Amino acid sequence: MATKITKDTYLAWYESMLLMRKFEERAGQLYGQQKIRGFCHLYIGQEAVVAGAMSVLRKEDGMITAYRDHAHAVAKGITAKAVMAELFGKITGCSKGKGGSMHMFSIENGFFGGHGIVGAQVSIGLGLAFSHKYKKDGGVCVAYMGDGAANQGQVAESYNMAALWNLPCLFVIENNQYSMGTSVPRHAAGEFYRRGEGFGIKGEQVDGMDVLAVREAAERAIEDMRAGNGPYILEVITYRYRGHSMSDPQKYRTKDEVEQYKGRDPIEGVKALLQSEYGVSEDDLKPIDKEIKEIVKEAADFAQSSPLPDEADLWTDVLIPVEE
Repeated sequence: MATKITKDTYLAWYESMLLMRKFEERAGQLYGQQKIRGFCHLYIGQEAVVAGAMSVLRKEDGMITAYRDHAHAVAKGITAKAVMAELFGKITGCSKGKGGSMHMFSIENGFFGGHGIVGAQVSIGLGLAFSHKYKKDGGVCVAYMGDGAANQGQVAESYNMAALWNLPCLFVIENNQYSMGTSVPRHAAGEFYRRGEGFGIKGEQVDGMDVLAVREAAERAIEDMRAGNGPYILEVITYRYRGHSMSDPQKYRTKDEVEQYKGRDPIEGVKALLQSEYGVSEDDLKPIDKEIKEIVKEAADFAQSSPLPDEADLWTDVLIPVEE
């Protein structure tokens, strides 16, 4: 049964998605100033995908994703300071400065990455789902992947094992239209949400620019899994406004296409609904906007002032010593 959505829920979505957006915009600026180095994949435009699903997860539920992971990390409870510090490679980062942009991690928050190898996180997510079933703790795992990763062979293998063992794994395919610079029609046959049919896995396609639609689909899927009915696939149609990474010249799409999707911006959609349905004014939202701005500023200041890991840390978290 779908949960009734209140004004407070919409305000929470507005706040969480705005934090994701402003965090990523600031990260992009700092990268452009060469203060953040290495790879950096921004999530701008896709915020509703993680915000909608997060609103039906429990603390004990696991989450795992690919390398476009900053927003997922923040949504799962890692502080903006710890995520930003990780982008800077600082010891105060959530992965102690060793993971960087693509490898955020926090066992305490049930967030298991951030993975740079395309599709590798999916089979690991399956293991997390197996853990929940083995422990009989009622938890589920949400395994995010992109449309490019959905073509990996290990994903099909994961579908097979998830169905065979009836595991509580929600496979979320973030279809943002492009696998790096290759459009979906050029790299994928058929519809992603139907790829589990041969294994008996339920699936549906969802409008990822609508946080309520994502919430309702995730709620149906997770309730079905908690009832012991096995895995579920959600193909969430979304869009990234920025390039695949910060080095992407984006010559494979037109500006008109980007602007078309921006016309359905998930944050602006929630804002418009709050104004039309609940009488929330621009002035009412200003305190939230100010708070988010301050959180992001503090995160950037914290990251830049934090120390780098000590050279001795190069030898920690690498191997487990064997007693002679």
